[in-house]
Amino acid sequence: MSLLRSIAESLKEDARNVATTPVESYRDARHTLREVRAGRVSPLEPLKTLGLTLGALVVVLALLFPIYWILISALSGTGGSIYSSNGLRLLPQEPSLQPFLWVVGDLIVPSYRIGLGIPFSNSALVFNTPELVFLDVSNYGVTDPSEFKHFLWNSMWVAVPTVILSMCLIVPASYALSRREFIGREKILFGYVLMTQVGSGLGIALLIALYAAYVQVGLNNNKLALSVYYAATAVPFNTWLLKTYMDGIPVSYEEAAIVDGAPPWRVVTEVILPLSAAGLATVFIFTFLTGWTEFVVAQTLLGTENYTLPVGLFSLVSEYSVPWARFSAFALTFASPIVLVYLFAQRYIEGGLSFSGMEG
Repeated sequence: MSLLRSIAESLKEDARNVATTPVESYRDARHTLREVRAGRVSPLEPLKTLGLTLGALVVVLALLFPIYWILISALSGTGGSIYSSNGLRLLPQEPSLQPFLWVVGDLIVPSYRIGLGIPFSNSALVFNTPELVFLDVSNYGVTDPSEFKHFLWNSMWVAVPTVILSMCLIVPASYALSRREFIGREKILFGYVLMTQVGSGLGIALLIALYAAYVQVGLNNNKLALSVYYAATAVPFNTWLLKTYMDGIPVSYEEAAIVDGAPPWRVVTEVILPLSAAGLATVFIFTFLTGWTEFVVAQTLLGTENYTLPVGLFSLVSEYSVPWARFSAFALTFASPIVLVYLFAQRYIEGGLSFSGMEG
């Protein structure tokens, strides 16, 4: 519970910081201006800071421009190509939210009315409650919403078991490799490093062998079997990542807990895991993204009814044309949860990678 409580408090603090950042920035600017006017701060210092900030902003905008271009395509009501023969456009043509309504149409509850009938003679008195309206996409010309909800459900059925299976293996393995000495430990560590390095090079051969094996046992269209594969591929790298993070936790903390009479399981759950929050968050996100965004294996093994979001996005591409507006809206909706999760977990990811010796 202490680990969950610390994560909840950190998320609450992050939300508070996001809400108060504009006010704090305004106060800092006023304080700096007063210091400059009083002569206690050189005018070059705030100008230097402003120049570095503007330079960083330009770099960020350049990196985000492809996403903005996709957004422009999604907001274009024409539904044409992602590029124009008239050159690059910075504003959408005939702006419309119809592509986004098409994507989320099956997620939105349409409007309805609740009535109460009271029999009276041969007729009925009907008292209608106020109409409860969420959004009826048919009023905006959307008659065939996408199957986003279906793809989303399939992705959740793949990603969540992937995380559960992976964490059940990664956490105890990382702790054992970090804190315990046993026969074959160095060979296992070497094997983990080897699998993280050569796995991508053997990807095609492994995919062919995996497909043949799954077809033989009848698991080629099974989401849980796909989760097992994803978990197996995520274990080596993430175990090494979490193990190196745990290596940085002083052994004296465990020894103090043992002296106080804590059993081994309490040492792990109340000392090691709370101190490994950044590493656990990093591993959690990496394993979740493995099941959430992988495309090649999912397209190879799954049938049409079990397509996940990446495969569902690819299915919008026809042989002769691409509905760029709908394609772009689908891609942005698919990527939005990942962006939000990363923004709130950014400090955990940075802490987990830097303490594990992977800071670059």
